[in-house]
Amino acid sequence: MIFTETELKGAYIIELEPICDERGFFARTWCSTEFAKRDLNPKLVQCNISYNAKRGTLRGMHYQQEPFTEAKLVHCIRGAIFDAIVDLRPESQTHFKWFSIKLTADKHNMLYIPEGFAHGFLTLQDNTEVFYQMTNSYAADYASGIRWDDPIINIKWPFSPLIIAEKDRSYGDICV
Repeated sequence: MIFTETELKGAYIIELEPICDERGFFARTWCSTEFAKRDLNPKLVQCNISYNAKRGTLRGMHYQQEPFTEAKLVHCIRGAIFDAIVDLRPESQTHFKWFSIKLTADKHNMLYIPEGFAHGFLTLQDNTEVFYQMTNSYAADYASGIRWDDPIINIKWPFSPLIIAEKDRSYGDICV
C-alpha cells in the first residue's frame, strides 16, 4: 500500500500495490501495522457497504460526535465516486477546509479519513458500491452532519446531486 498524505493533516490517499498474475491480482486493503506506523488509527471495528443504484446519488456530509468519533477507510469497489471530506477539528490549521478525490473501482484507490472529519460522496456512475472500514461502531444518537452545499465550506461538487435522502438534505449550515 502506498500512503500519500493530503493537504488535510491525517487524511491519506492510499493506493493498492496489486500482485498480478494469470489469475488476476491480489492486494492488501488493510494492514494494522502499516496504519500504526503512520500514527493512523489501526483499530477496525465495523465494515459497511453502500449500494447506489443511480448516478448523482449524494450521501453526506456525515460524522459522529464525541465519544463516538471514528476514522474511516473508504474504497469504491464498483463504479466511481467524487469523495469529499471536511476538517471539523477546531484546533486544526485546516479547520473547515475540504479535500476531494475521485475514487474508482478501476483505480483501486482509497481515502483514509481521520476522526474529526465530515465525509460524503456523489456517485459518478450507476450501480456504484462503496466499502467503508470504520474504527468505531455506528452510534445513532451521536450521528450528525453538515449540509453538502454549505456556503462557508463551499465544496466544488462536479454537478448537482439528483438523489439525496431527506436526512442529508435537512442538515444545517456549519456554525462558525
